[in-house]
This record gives sequence, C-alpha cells and structure tokens, in this order.
Amino acid sequence: MSDETPTPRQRPVPRTADEPENYVVDRRKIVLGLGFGTAALAGLRGMGAGDSIVVSGSPAAADAATDGTGETAADGTAVVSEPEPFDGPVFDSSLRLADGQTADLVLTGGRIIDPESGFDRVGNVALVGGVIAEISDQPIAANRSIDATGLVISPGFIDILSYQPNGYGEWWKVADGVTANVGMHGLRFEATDFHQRWEAEGVPIHFGGAVHNSHVRNGLGFLPDDQASGAEITSISQAIEVQIRGGYLGIHAQPEYAPGVTPTELLDMGSLAAQLNVPLCVHARFSDNLAPGVQAEATGELVSVARETGCHVHIEHLNSTGGTGRMAEALDEIQAAIDEGLRMTSCMYPYEFWATTLRSARFREWQEKYGITYEDLQVAGTDERLSAATFQDAYDANLLTAAFAIPAGDIELGFSRDFMMLGSDAILEPSHNNHPRSTGCFARTLGLYVREQQIVPLGTALAMMTIRPANLLGISAPAMRRKGRMQIGADADVTVFNPNTIIDRSTIANPAQESVGVEYVFVNGVEVRNPGGSVRTALPGTAIRSEAV
Repeated sequence: MSDETPTPRQRPVPRTADEPENYVVDRRKIVLGLGFGTAALAGLRGMGAGDSIVVSGSPAAADAATDGTGETAADGTAVVSEPEPFDGPVFDSSLRLADGQTADLVLTGGRIIDPESGFDRVGNVALVGGVIAEISDQPIAANRSIDATGLVISPGFIDILSYQPNGYGEWWKVADGVTANVGMHGLRFEATDFHQRWEAEGVPIHFGGAVHNSHVRNGLGFLPDDQASGAEITSISQAIEVQIRGGYLGIHAQPEYAPGVTPTELLDMGSLAAQLNVPLCVHARFSDNLAPGVQAEATGELVSVARETGCHVHIEHLNSTGGTGRMAEALDEIQAAIDEGLRMTSCMYPYEFWATTLRSARFREWQEKYGITYEDLQVAGTDERLSAATFQDAYDANLLTAAFAIPAGDIELGFSRDFMMLGSDAILEPSHNNHPRSTGCFARTLGLYVREQQIVPLGTALAMMTIRPANLLGISAPAMRRKGRMQIGADADVTVFNPNTIIDRSTIANPAQESVGVEYVFVNGVEVRNPGGSVRTALPGTAIRSEAV
C-alpha cells in the first residue's frame, strides 16, 4: 500500500473558438444539451463508474455535468470521468453512525487523509463520543459543526520517541498536533506507579512508554560502564519483565550511553522482547565512524539481534546514531534485513543537530568523532556558540548542548523509506532547557519538508507520524490498533491543520514556542486545541499499556 498522496484529477484545458464543441464524458453515451436540469445531473451522478456521456456545448457545460473532473482526449474532445465513489475507509462498521443518529461534532468540508488506506478526499467527518462515526461527502446532522474548508483532517500525530509526561511539555505537543506522547526512549519509573500517577493527575494526550534498561541496571547496582554476565544478566531480564507485565510497551536500551551493555546482554533483551511480543527500541552503540567502534557495526549488531532472536528491533533516531553521514548505507542495511524477513523499523527527527549534556559519553572525543569544532556547539537556551575559551566552564556545568553534526542530506534520505517514522526524542521541561524538537518536530516536517522544500509528499509524512507508529506500538498495545487511522470506527484522535501555514517556530535559544497552523486537536473526541489556543481544562488522555500485563 502506498503512502503517496493521490494525484488530483485535472480540469479540462480551455479551448479556442475554432475547436469542436463536443465533449466526450466517460459514462453512458447520452447526448445532453446545454439546458439540462438539476434532476438530470443528479441522475447522471448515480450512474456506474464505467459509463460514459457525450456532452454538447462548452467546456463549462462539461464541467458542470461532471463536477469539473474533465480530461482531454486524443481527438481534442474533453473526456470527463465520473468522480470516484466516496467510500470512507472503515475500521469497525459496528460503530458507524446509525440512520437518524445525530453526531456530537462534524468537521465539514476538510481534506480527509487516511495514510493507511490512501483515502484522500474532501468531505465531512463525524465524531460520536470517542469514535470517528462517519466519513462522508453528504451532510451529517450534528450538535455542533466546525468548518474545516481548506484544512487537512488527519489522524492525531503519535510521538513514538518521547519521554514521560511532566504536566507542562504536553501542551506544546498539543500545539504540534500530537495526540499520543509515547516514551519509547525509556522511562525511569516503575510501570505501575507511572501509569497510576498520570491517570490520577490527568493529561491532555495519551501516554505510555518502554522500560529503560539503564534504569533497571542502576537499580541493581550497575554503573553505565559495568558489564553484567551470567546470572547478573538473568536478574536484569527478570526485572525488565516485571515492568513489561506492569504495562510498559517495550524495552529500551542505549549502549552508547551505557557501554557496559554487552552484545550478550542486548541479545538477552531481544529474546525477552520476542517472548513477550514487544519491540526492542535501541539507541545504537556508536554514533560516529572513528575506530574502534563505527556506526556500521552498530546497525549490524541490531540486525543480528533481530535475526537471532526474532524480535522486532526499532532503531531510534537513525539520523543521529547509526546513520550519521552514512544514511544511505544504513537505510540499505535495514531494508536488506526487512527483505530477509526480519522485523525492523527506525525513526528520526527532522533537525541537523542533536543535543545532550556535555559530560555524557556521547561527547567523549567529540571533535575527532564528528569532525566538528567548538563553533558547531550551541548551549541550549542561549544564542551562545562555544569556543575553546568557554568550553570548559560549560563542560564543568554539564550544560545541555546542541551539536550541528547531522548532514541535511541524511534527513532527506530518511523520508524515502517506508520503515521510517518521526519521533521527537524530547519533551519540553519547565526550565525550557530543551532541544527545539520537543515542541516543533511535526509542524517542522509538514511545513519545511512537505510544503517548502517538497522533499516528501504529504501522505507519506502523515504516515510517518500516524499509522506507522500506531502499527509498531500495536505489537504490544491493543489500544494503539485503533489509532493512527482516519477511518470509521477508529478512535477519535484527530488533528486538523492548515497545510499552507503549518510550521515550527521553536529554536535552540527558545524552544518554548508553539507551532503554528494546527487549528484543532481532538483526543478521544474531546477538543484540546482550537484556533484560540489549547484548552487547558481538557485532560482526556489515557494510559497506553501492553497486553502482557
């Protein structure tokens, strides 16, 4: 199934005065005069898709008879095709709007896009409770209507690679079109406590995440560089399993930040992930090509884990770890694994810089590893680029620092593969000491890479932030199997945005800037954002748990 946005039908080309005035319409061969009435037009619209008509008159008459969907035949006549039947995609027909039923809300006249089926038509969407109850080009009775003319009606965006809620950053996610904030980069909390806390406090968007291998290791007394073996690895796996059965959606590991995680321990995590049917999400072992330890080895290790254990391996932010400067090769390696029958996916964030604290393992030998200089480092929350004179103070303070070390071409290549998703790898903290991807990841994709640079089609970009992450998370979470879809009977997590204005505004110096162009966001059918801003009293988000409980 293609993610590509269908090409709109073309209107007839205007003709000069000396051109013939017979216009062939691809339906039943009926000759109509210029004066046909509304009743005749209605009858024509009910004809079969393979029927044809010859319209006598002007191009305008042909347009009127066929809703303007004209094309040009080889002999110069205008061939006009009957519009395709408006068949809204259906996920669960039992939840469809019943005859005579009034919807809670109808979004009217918007461009409805369902990335899973490829459906892309202008029409109306009805919400009832927490469900998409109808998708139609006909009027739908509703208690409330919203005019979505000129806007895109999409499944809500799923941030696959975020962090835990904090009661603050979620609202910037909402402004970026996100309806599910999923911390597959690992959560440093006990699963039961995590879910219960945020269910009690309330959040505007759905939440969940993966058990963090490093958190488990730390709890058992292992430092990042400490290696485990034998019974020690078994004890780590047993502790991880408890968290999965507590509701976490997968396992996260980050051997670059915790070098003590050996290939044996990683294989053990893969075996456990396969056993529990959850994904293994990995920040790969190497982010550079400076021996010893290069990125090709890092992606190769993860392919081996998928092959030897049978688990689904998801490579986190490939553009900054495992594929930096070698994205074409990394993508080909993953594709070859998929062609072999292995289960693998990846994600990226659409920025040319990553960020972490200066004293982390990632910044060890950073100049040699990434081929960058002090001037390529910018302290988060400031406009300051570091220098040889200022670096030590920033290092001593362990400041969050952005490194401009990702080639623009890597991001462009990432959009080309159907196993790639989008994930922010961040959530805004009250300190605002964050990477701008925490607040602008999705609007940036739609504004910069879809509209301005035309690197990726709209339908593909939406698939990367809706159905693809929904399918990955649906491996372990039944609730996710009803999300990421603009389909009748699917969950009413809906994002409505203006494709002509959507863009990110956040920067390294000031990430606390809302994206623009996201007009409405609905979570479980509840409005959490409208053109006036976010509805801060609305907290309809729910916990997303695995079925291995």
